[in-house]
Amino acid sequence: MSYESNYILDKLPKHLKQYIKPQNYGDYSAIDQAVWRYVMRKNVDYLSKVAHGSYLEGLKKTGISIDHIPNMYGMNRILKEIGWAAVAVDGFIPPSAFMEFQAYNVLVIASDIRQIEHIEYTPAPDIIHEGAGHAPIIANAEYAEYLRRFGEIGCKAISNAKDFELYEAVRHLSIIKEASGTPAKEIKIAENKIEELQHTMGAPSEMALIRNLHWWTVEYGLIGTLKNPKIYGAGLLSSIGESAWCMTDSVKKIPYSIEAAHTPFDITKPQPQLFVTPDFAFLSQVLEEFANTMGLRKGGLEGLKKLIASKELGTIELSTGLQISGNFERFLEFEGKPVFFQTSGPTALAYREKELVGHSIKRHNTGFGSPIGKLKGINLAIEDMSPRDLKAYNIYEGELVSLEFEGDIKITGRIITGTRNLRGEIILITLRNCKVFHGKTILFESDDETYNMAIGEKIVSAFNGPADLNSFDLVTHKISSTTIKATKDSRWTQLEKLYQQIREFREGTNTTISRNKVFHEVKARYPNDWLLSVELYELAKTNGDTNFAKDILKHLETVKQENPKVGHLIDDGLATVDKILVA
Repeated sequence: MSYESNYILDKLPKHLKQYIKPQNYGDYSAIDQAVWRYVMRKNVDYLSKVAHGSYLEGLKKTGISIDHIPNMYGMNRILKEIGWAAVAVDGFIPPSAFMEFQAYNVLVIASDIRQIEHIEYTPAPDIIHEGAGHAPIIANAEYAEYLRRFGEIGCKAISNAKDFELYEAVRHLSIIKEASGTPAKEIKIAENKIEELQHTMGAPSEMALIRNLHWWTVEYGLIGTLKNPKIYGAGLLSSIGESAWCMTDSVKKIPYSIEAAHTPFDITKPQPQLFVTPDFAFLSQVLEEFANTMGLRKGGLEGLKKLIASKELGTIELSTGLQISGNFERFLEFEGKPVFFQTSGPTALAYREKELVGHSIKRHNTGFGSPIGKLKGINLAIEDMSPRDLKAYNIYEGELVSLEFEGDIKITGRIITGTRNLRGEIILITLRNCKVFHGKTILFESDDETYNMAIGEKIVSAFNGPADLNSFDLVTHKISSTTIKATKDSRWTQLEKLYQQIREFREGTNTTISRNKVFHEVKARYPNDWLLSVELYELAKTNGDTNFAKDILKHLETVKQENPKVGHLIDDGLATVDKILVA
């Protein structure tokens, strides 16, 4: 096992565990730790004024330190007290998997950390975004339940064939934009690829729509009033640039509603508008409103069509509770209702998310098809027939039957037995020497082979994934690209050593280090590095070394002149130091 488990993680199904990777805490360099510390110190100072009250309270409850990148194992020891856990992953994972983790009360945390060049914002998920953004807010019980419920509903959302292609394109762009030295041309090609895909996606799938809801709430949500909103979205909480930008009048504030599901987003740019929810309970209200539009709750012909278009493993549930899981291939309809469906390849049957004995993918390895609906000219559905009714219509063990369904579907054969659900309703009828017709066309024909006819007047639910997770081998995850680790030459390694020396001095583990010597080496060999000089300035001010502090300020002014883009970062860092020391 590549991670330390606990009672919450033990409940994860195998197909989710395939995404988990070890955090490898020792891989974080002193520069990484300095980036974390800079962002957290600045964020906590600013967010104490503009974030929802749960944020600062949550930092304490979840044990997230301002000075040290969180250790996943340490976080888990604390998170389990509020019924949650966290796991490390490699960048973006498929949206359905991400949401399913949430359904199990597990936070997915990309364990990489942004480079100093992207200290304000990175399109790639990183531990600042996940650990410092998502984790603190789940200490709020109402929000935590929203997150869990969102995952539970979201993982059932049906994708379309292009959703995964878009996911891979976004993942690729986030990786190369965060990677050091990626040519601008390569980034532009990747951006154009995403833009092209977005213009050819067609009607948005359920997954695309619920991802929009996730973005405008979990990632970029505001709470309160339009005139005085507070931040709770992790994307804003973890971005020292956007957390300030979003509070200005340049960003339009809109009352949160289900319309957010139809508002697309661009991960590569600051958001032009944000949605404001009055409270966390309202988030759940909108989520349930959206769920009412999904195949999960509507079922019917529309849900079946969505599953066929997705080309992915999915499930329909009939009105008897019978669940058919597989890759849905085709259907026949009559008066806007499905009267026959067909899967291709391995298919399993279940009831209440538990596979029916004898109806695994081994039994239905080449597909499963069945008529559904009412018998022609009979108002009473088969599932509603009493034993006396069934006998009257000749639906009885050993009888040779010819059943005509609405939509010109006919089935003939000898009934062997019936399978009932817990309410006593027949959910399957098993026949031998069976033929299934649509008009004069034979849809299925067997001799001694048995045929199982699904019983159900209508499709009441259609959703992504199998009914019983154990019915299929879902451990098939393959990613086309992995996050790119920066190549470290001897010069960079020496800079990391300088950061480490100052870190050890500040934490009291090695106070014999000459800070002046470190400073002069930074000036001479790393004239563009600014963060270590800010940390040296803090130590100089703390120790009352005024002349040293002045030398550092003079150097930082030179850095600002040479690289104006980092000027505000330097100023913010110095201001944070001064403010903390005064306090």
